[in-house]
Amino acid sequence: MKKIGFLSFGHWNASRQSAVRSARDVLQQSIELAVAAEELGADGAYFRVHHFAQQLSSPFPLLAAVGARTSRIEIGTAVIDMRYENPHYMIEDASAADLISNGRLQLGISRGSPEQVIDGWRYFGYEPPEGGTDADLGRQHGEEFLDLLKGEGFAKPNPRPMFPNPPGLLRLEPFSTGLRERIWWGSASNATAVWTAQKGMNMQSSTLKLDESGEPFHVQQAKQIRLYRETWKAAGHTREPRVSVSRSIFALMNDRDRMYFGQDESSDQIGVIDNFRAVFGRSYAAEPDVLVEQLRGDEAIAEADTLLLTVPNTLGVEYNAHVLESILKHVAPDLGWR
Repeated sequence: MKKIGFLSFGHWNASRQSAVRSARDVLQQSIELAVAAEELGADGAYFRVHHFAQQLSSPFPLLAAVGARTSRIEIGTAVIDMRYENPHYMIEDASAADLISNGRLQLGISRGSPEQVIDGWRYFGYEPPEGGTDADLGRQHGEEFLDLLKGEGFAKPNPRPMFPNPPGLLRLEPFSTGLRERIWWGSASNATAVWTAQKGMNMQSSTLKLDESGEPFHVQQAKQIRLYRETWKAAGHTREPRVSVSRSIFALMNDRDRMYFGQDESSDQIGVIDNFRAVFGRSYAAEPDVLVEQLRGDEAIAEADTLLLTVPNTLGVEYNAHVLESILKHVAPDLGWR
């Protein structure tokens, strides 16, 4: 069995070819797709966060709305760029969204990826620590966020408050008990996988990774996951960790599918991210029986407990629901995921 959800980057553009032409469109359709995914039996609705781009940027209003419209499906992010975040304000927003959803929030955070502008986090009022990098900034904000999720009081109460205070130091409210165990870190290297396990976070590994051995992407990613689990065990954490991977997977069920994805001859690609050599995983597009055999050979999918299917959200809710349904009904059962 494997949890299967979708991951939307939340693009919009004004072209006639797009079914998502405005920010309003993408927000409303994201909610509608989450509702449809729950009805189809999917397990998760996840959203990517980017700033200074025609994509989803402020996740918590969206997560709260999805939580209010659904009852079972996990809702989350993959990922929130912590370089841009105020950990204190984020605690309030995340806890509120989690409480609205009755504890279904699975919050993916990370140090972030290359953005649309140079040092965009500076416009939000943040600077790296002295002698540090923007990656250090992201991890610093992440650690502050984790510390606040303990729910311990830290603020000295006003002796003459507007409303009566409970005894002792005060914490931020609302506070959602249990959210700390549902925080994930987006890891692109073996070193950050180790750090993630040591910090007691679940791990998200996407369709790119630093090329650390020259091996195929899925092999390197599988080794990263095993290293994470080994480190988790050595750290002495008591609960079972979770690991997700994301993939572009399309079952070719009809002529429309073949028109959109049937010509894709995909393989791993090599590129450069933040001056590091990175390997980008392939996409999968084939008839269901062929797809099943191809996916059997993906070592990283086998290692993960959660699979996030990246969806072409600009093609609209109806088509993306079809994409999800095709995988859930015609591929997942033959792989033992359902």
